[in-house]
Amino acid sequence: MAKRFELIVFDWDGTLMDSAAAIVRAIQAASADLGLPVPPDARARHVIGLGLVDALRHAVPELAEKDYPAMVERYRHHYLSGDHELELFEGTHALIESLHGQGYSLAVATGKSRKGLARALGFSGLGRFFHATRCADECFSKPHPAMLEELMDELGVARGASLMIGDTTHDLQMARNAGVAGLAVSYGAHPVEQLLAEAPLACVHTPAELRAWLEAHA
Repeated sequence: MAKRFELIVFDWDGTLMDSAAAIVRAIQAASADLGLPVPPDARARHVIGLGLVDALRHAVPELAEKDYPAMVERYRHHYLSGDHELELFEGTHALIESLHGQGYSLAVATGKSRKGLARALGFSGLGRFFHATRCADECFSKPHPAMLEELMDELGVARGASLMIGDTTHDLQMARNAGVAGLAVSYGAHPVEQLLAEAPLACVHTPAELRAWLEAHA
């Protein structure tokens, strides 16, 4: 059967890596370090997927611009102290390896920094399977379409043959802005009702469902 998609682009945190809770804790701890109001879980989870400065601006609106560098330093301190202990969602390594073996072009579009993604790709062992990646510190942050547009240009794949997979509304809005199909996963950062409001092709609820959907539809 002919493939519907040639390029599959994955978000990282909350889609491939089970890291949403760690990001929330790091944002909250950094806020406490600076004596700022600690954002509730829901607000901290909502900003996952954005570039770090944009995420902190929205999660901690009380943060003065002059304090952004200190906040970023404290966030990175807390997150990086435990990022080597984070794990991929069950079945993720096998899924990515299988898609690679089937000849799909695979990419990552993430709110992580280049340094952060390099660490994650190294710890996870997935780096060798991805043909291209884009990070928020070298591109416009989601939901701007630049990450997807650059990945499609680099890999020579048309919009209609590209699929974006993510766990946040930021991912799905980026896909729409780029004219690309979006697939939602509900086991990451954003609630399922928010994801469905973005009208993805589908919303899957477990990594096993993600693999089954891709086998049937991609």
